[in-house]
Amino acid sequence: MIMFNTLRTLILSCILSLTASFAFSQSNSKVVAKAGDGIYLLLRRHGLDPTQHLQAFMELNKKNIGQDNSLYAGRTYFLPSGSAGAAEKTTVKAATAPSVLEVPLFGEDYARVEILDRELQGAVYYLMAGHSGPDPGAVGKYGPYMLSEDEYAYDVTVRLARRLMEHGATVYMIIQDPDDGIRDENILKMDRDELSYSGKPIPYDHNKRLRQRVNEVNKLYLQHQNDYQRMLSVHVDSRSKSQNIDVFFYHHENSPSGQALAERIHEVFTNKYNRYQPNRDYYGSVSPRSSLYVVKYSNPPTVFVELGNIRNDKDQRRFVIPNNRQALANWICDGIMADYKASKEK
Repeated sequence: MIMFNTLRTLILSCILSLTASFAFSQSNSKVVAKAGDGIYLLLRRHGLDPTQHLQAFMELNKKNIGQDNSLYAGRTYFLPSGSAGAAEKTTVKAATAPSVLEVPLFGEDYARVEILDRELQGAVYYLMAGHSGPDPGAVGKYGPYMLSEDEYAYDVTVRLARRLMEHGATVYMIIQDPDDGIRDENILKMDRDELSYSGKPIPYDHNKRLRQRVNEVNKLYLQHQNDYQRMLSVHVDSRSKSQNIDVFFYHHENSPSGQALAERIHEVFTNKYNRYQPNRDYYGSVSPRSSLYVVKYSNPPTVFVELGNIRNDKDQRRFVIPNNRQALANWICDGIMADYKASKEK
């Protein structure tokens, strides 16, 4: 199975917001959206990786983006700098350098990973998508479709893995789906073919499932005893259909490191909501919950993340829309990076 090695080549820092002068630079190409275009499709058509250019595109075009980050057919949009021919030159140059990896687990469209910097060099992360295999987790209805927790938690988790790798981290995906990769569909097909990190089938028995994944984390933990190590377990909650909740975080009550990581990710979410949704309060929280098996028994400091209520219409848009799943991964990554930076300053 796939282990993501620490990466050592510094290229371009990831910019999540652009200055006003850059935003209106003459280097930004103009394109017209076609019927059926979403941001991902538009960026890919013009040679841009959506995971790198999504935030910049939204900043450039924030007055021209519809509900749920939709585009208007026939309208003109600015592309972030580095598009078209310039992007092709960068790709050719980078393809011969060790700053590019091919990671099949991410799927055909995302397997090529460019290393942006070394900000997470020396950090080891264990990422665990909730449930999986024979256990779909929470299930909600979205129009005529059924949504399962494990598919959406996995997609956010694998996107997060890719973002961490871009910053030089060592990443272990504890739950892996060999054929899904990162998916840009709204409705993610439910399946049961996920495997553990070691390639073993995921047990039917709930307790055995939890022991299997925690045991694999703890075995890997012993190999990195002198390194900075953290673990994140990603889930989607199920509550009353009428209950709209925000992303919230659990940690072990006796883990100051786990609490610090949770609080730094929470701080990022608070700031992002204040920026992008200034007319609403963010009610996400950080709290101890040591009774959770993966929080209680995993050796690395652990944060348990709940992305929303899979039965609530508003919460569903948070993870059904692929742009939003990427934003969740980006924001979690930002908090992780802030935590690692703080740990090195001690």
